[in-house]
Amino acid sequence: MIKDNDGSVPVTHTGRARRRRGSNEVPADVDQSNGTKLLANDQNKYKSMLVRAYSTIWMIGGFIFVVYMGHLYIWAMIVIIQIFMAKELFNLLRKAHEDKQLPGFRLLNWHIFFTAMLFVYGRILSQRLVNTVTTDKFWYKLVGNLIKYHMATCYFLYITGFVWFILSLKKKLYKYQFGQYAWTHMILIVVFTQSSFTVANIFEGIFWFLLPASLIVINDIAAYIFGFFFGKTPLIKLSPKKTWEGFIGASVTTIISAFVLANFFGRFQWLTCPRKDLSTGWLQCDPDPLFKPETFALPGGLPEWFPWTEIQILPVQWHALGLGLFASIIAPFGGFFASGFKRAFNIKDFGDSIPGHGGMTDRMDCQMVMAVFAYIYHQSFIVAQSVSLGMILDQIVMNLSYEEQRELYSKLGQILKDREFGES
Repeated sequence: MIKDNDGSVPVTHTGRARRRRGSNEVPADVDQSNGTKLLANDQNKYKSMLVRAYSTIWMIGGFIFVVYMGHLYIWAMIVIIQIFMAKELFNLLRKAHEDKQLPGFRLLNWHIFFTAMLFVYGRILSQRLVNTVTTDKFWYKLVGNLIKYHMATCYFLYITGFVWFILSLKKKLYKYQFGQYAWTHMILIVVFTQSSFTVANIFEGIFWFLLPASLIVINDIAAYIFGFFFGKTPLIKLSPKKTWEGFIGASVTTIISAFVLANFFGRFQWLTCPRKDLSTGWLQCDPDPLFKPETFALPGGLPEWFPWTEIQILPVQWHALGLGLFASIIAPFGGFFASGFKRAFNIKDFGDSIPGHGGMTDRMDCQMVMAVFAYIYHQSFIVAQSVSLGMILDQIVMNLSYEEQRELYSKLGQILKDREFGES
């Protein structure tokens, strides 16, 4: 409680009012009713478009460079994005006054965050790490022990954070501290549950990461352009600038792009081959049947000047249509969810790290929804469900020690010799 200068009426400032005084806050005098912020009616839309286009060009250029560098660099990019997202989400409920009374409390949030990162990526990449060091006996044993005690290590780190949190509790700040503790775990669910699928997609083949991510970018750009020039009919109250014209135009563009891009990406082996280790070399593999072109004859009756009588289509292009349909119709609801979330906290953007776009979380809302679907689709409709030789070998390398593998090799050799002797 503080008083005005005249000493008359006390004015109560909440922690939120003290904290949120940045560029992201929505002014109170701005009408947020649906339909009043359509881009077609915005007087400053061309200036906004130039800023957004400049940032988009830089982001796309950087994205292409990282994809060209390969799997590990894409994974590193995902980690950096996760850190930016966590920072923005941590700051969302931060109260400066309370934080001053809790030195080290922010550090606890990051301790829990990086513990979760170690657990998630340790589970996802452990097999590939083993495959990387298989030829070196010392590193193989060391990595094997680290993987063996990985879960126990992560649990110990988490319990350390838990005890740290209990010991840091202060009277009159219990509600704020427990709220922050719960919020931290919610962030872990939002950030890691979704992005872990993204990393899994990367190592199944960059194609399964690149195509879904590109479709979201295309859908976002197409929705902005169609809404910019033709948007007149509001789509949803949660996001006043979204229009039916932009939504429909973006959907058609995204589905067509999915079919075309799948044919283009599918012709590069380094995009389609799965990565079984953590090396950075170029990949060579026998193309999956999905990426082997099939020839289709075009129907008769085409004009004589038409140059083609048949076309080549990759089977994966038909699957790409499903991804494109999801990216254009369902994935945008991730953006609508984020819009409702921002309205609940009365902010314009999650951050301001990307000019014209807001924060990293503003760019990743639809991507996270799409990544989960792409992984589930790939595992359900693409990957063979039967046990393969590669799966068995992975389990042997992962779960057996070097001595046990040598023993298995000897016994398997003896079994094969006995079988050959019996057949002869």
